[in-house]
Amino acid sequence: MQVFKRLLVLTILAGLAVGCGSSSSSHGTPPPASARVFLLVEENHSFSDVIGNSAMPYLNGLATQYALGAQYYADAHPSIPNYFMLTTGRIESLNNAFSGTVSDDNVVREIVKAGKTWRSYAESLPKTGYTGGDVYPYFKHHDPFVYLHDVVGTAQANNVVPFSQFSSDLASDSLPDFSFIVPNVLDDAHDGTLPAADQWLSTNIDPLIKSSAFQSGGILIIVFDEGDLSDLSHGGGHVPFVIVGPKVKSGYHSSTFYQHQSTLRLVLSTLGINSFPGAAASAPDMGEFFK
Repeated sequence: MQVFKRLLVLTILAGLAVGCGSSSSSHGTPPPASARVFLLVEENHSFSDVIGNSAMPYLNGLATQYALGAQYYADAHPSIPNYFMLTTGRIESLNNAFSGTVSDDNVVREIVKAGKTWRSYAESLPKTGYTGGDVYPYFKHHDPFVYLHDVVGTAQANNVVPFSQFSSDLASDSLPDFSFIVPNVLDDAHDGTLPAADQWLSTNIDPLIKSSAFQSGGILIIVFDEGDLSDLSHGGGHVPFVIVGPKVKSGYHSSTFYQHQSTLRLVLSTLGINSFPGAAASAPDMGEFFK
């Protein structure tokens, strides 16, 4: 394991040395357009726990083959503020037991306004449109869409679906423009192990990456919500950020500082949307990851 880790770290450092993109404007370089964007969030492990760890060969393989954000940091502890930052560009709450509704501008509002489509695919969600509390191993606070005023009690709630629908949507070429993917807490490294999370990715995400729909221009972002609780750097700790797709630079490693608000900006801008909620409005673009 140590040999594997040292080799991968050396590869990352070499990638950083040969030239990572620099900002060409106040927001950096805009990313290219994409027909479909996928965002998958894992749980509670810092960069050093994951990158170079032979217990996660699949994710590390993606980081090596595609692109890695080597200076990406979560915004806060615990989980829920990071999920909100990814969807509203704001912290909103520091309480994982938060039970309110969020009315701030958000990714759903902007996507719907632009005439685009979305779904949250949540593993172990009890049923389509469910916006209630935890049903183990589904955690509500890992599915930020179920707090949004634009979703709760509206027809948009029908876009909150069990992850079991993902494979059929992929097979029928009916995936939405934006997919938010929520493994349950046994499969996202929260309660389960890193090897279990990695195997879940290999089983459930590899078919997406290999599909013709994805290879025609899709973008997949895999990011951890927060680092170890002892990792307080930049609020939420140093976390892995891996981006995959045919337009992504091969073997690229970025040393640019990013946080979740840049990922929210990336999701919207790649879909051709130029209105960004909250902190995403001033966050740096992530165009350096693309060819």
